[in-house]
Amino acid sequence: MTALGDRGETPPKGFKRHEYSVNGVKTVVHVGGQGRPVVYWHGAGAWHGIDFARPWTERFKVIAPYHPGWGESGDDPRLDSMREYLLHYLDLFDQLNLAQFDLVGFSLGGWMAAEFAVAHSHRVRKLVLVAPAGLPDPQHPGPPLGSWSLDEMYSYLVSDLAVLQPYLPGGSEDAQRHAEAIARELHSAGRLVAHGAFNPRLERWLHRVTMPTLLVWSRADRIAPFGRSTRWLELLPNAKLAEFEKAGHLVLDELEEAREAVARFLA
Repeated sequence: MTALGDRGETPPKGFKRHEYSVNGVKTVVHVGGQGRPVVYWHGAGAWHGIDFARPWTERFKVIAPYHPGWGESGDDPRLDSMREYLLHYLDLFDQLNLAQFDLVGFSLGGWMAAEFAVAHSHRVRKLVLVAPAGLPDPQHPGPPLGSWSLDEMYSYLVSDLAVLQPYLPGGSEDAQRHAEAIARELHSAGRLVAHGAFNPRLERWLHRVTMPTLLVWSRADRIAPFGRSTRWLELLPNAKLAEFEKAGHLVLDELEEAREAVARFLA
């Protein structure tokens, strides 16, 4: 199993950087490993990287794009809805010759993955939703996106700050770039969640998500509270839950057992 003590390199060890033009938008994709393709969609923040996915490259071909408006990818203000982002990815998958694949989505990317699986179920072999957004659940509210300071955000994301340390700035100039990158990504996310981080009609269509599905959640998640998992399990016809303790929202970054649960499920 790949050790993650040397996090923080760009691109991550074991991955190669690729750049595509998708309908005029620069889209950067990191690809690592060989075997069955696994697409990973990040959440509302991509600045903490994908080092957690390095162990998966020992078993699969991991394809991890930056959404437009995040990371090294370009942007287009016309990409202002989940539908627009899904069409963007359909174009990218055509360029990659990806007909069918496993799909892992985290948080905002989990909502995106659920919407994709509803509309294009024939293309998704197995689905993993990690603390997904997407379903309205007023009984289990999290903090509004961007309502926190950076230090508060870090505390929501992880229970052990050392996990994030390789991605945090080392000086004033780095701190400025770091803050600007986070602000850009939150602005991009804001276009998608202007009316809330959910689609009130999504629950009507989750019965179409018939492929094997794994929900991954930390019971200590304060951004997407664990109680939300109940509704997902009720609505997804072929889902099971992998729950974990002592991790924040970034459960894959923090816990080897969570990363391994995903790998076992996909295998």
